Amino acid sequence: MKDAMAPPPLDIDALRERLLAGDRAALARAITLAESRRADHRATARNLIDAVLPQTGSAIRVGITGVPGVGKSTTIDALGANLTAAGHKVAVLAVDPSSSRTGGSILGDKTRMARLALDPNAFIRPSPSSGTLGGVAAKTRETMLLCEAAGFDVILVETVGVGQSETAVADLTDFFLVLMLPGAGDELQGIKKGILELADMIAVNKADDGEGERRASAAASEYRAALHILSAPSSTWSPPVVTISGLTNKGLDGMWAKVVDHRAKLTATGEIEKKRRAQDVKWMWALVHERLHQRLVGSAEVRVKTAEAEASVSSGTRSPAAGAEAIATLIGL
Repeated sequence: MKDAMAPPPLDIDALRERLLAGDRAALARAITLAESRRADHRATARNLIDAVLPQTGSAIRVGITGVPGVGKSTTIDALGANLTAAGHKVAVLAVDPSSSRTGGSILGDKTRMARLALDPNAFIRPSPSSGTLGGVAAKTRETMLLCEAAGFDVILVETVGVGQSETAVADLTDFFLVLMLPGAGDELQGIKKGILELADMIAVNKADDGEGERRASAAASEYRAALHILSAPSSTWSPPVVTISGLTNKGLDGMWAKVVDHRAKLTATGEIEKKRRAQDVKWMWALVHERLHQRLVGSAEVRVKTAEAEASVSSGTRSPAAGAEAIATLIGL
């Protein structure tokens, strides 16, 4: 009776064909497999991604970051609607902070992107960061490839905008867009230099009208001056600074035109391809680290020994180095 109630084995070939045909249900199913912590699901997802890999890589991959409150979701909603109206298929991978209690997303990006949520040519995947480094979900890379296989030609990766998420998103995408608030002044003094060094473009948001536009223009001038003293990510491209209003859709077409210009120039020099190959190597090592972590948490015996090591370090009876050595020995390192 138990066997009769078990779900039938997943037909990878059928799922692949449905995915390549743009079936949204198949895409959602494939992403769920990739995000699963079950070993059999992860193996299935790896096989599926390998099978569709030749059909990936043609999309424009854009990472979008900015401090909370800068208007990322509002801007992405307006930009995405512009792109689908122009004939593009847009996937938004919105990485939410995770609830420390349930591990689930707590911001609900679909509710903050009202137009795209109803657009048949858009796909929004809120994904909990689950505590991963920088707030970027561990499976965002796999999700991006699956969306490309399903025919989405623009991938927008929205990050939490805190911690080291900027570096993590830059390692996933071709173009890194940093949204800033108007009124640079003191904010410019406290901004992380690393963000500006990673940026392929800075867009000062909330240049709505009147005073907002004036403040945004003043901030843009400050950021341009700051960029002059930093090394650009590419000798082919000098990061521009633009002013936009995600709320009123002002300046978004011009901003996207610069993204397209960047892609054309760096594709011509081979820099996009070189960057993606370097990203593939980083992805490989990230997966290695994930596998090591799974070995630590996947065995009940190892979990018990790990808890014992933590307790002894916490109580002061064992040094952190000795605790680390004990844990490493458990997995043969």
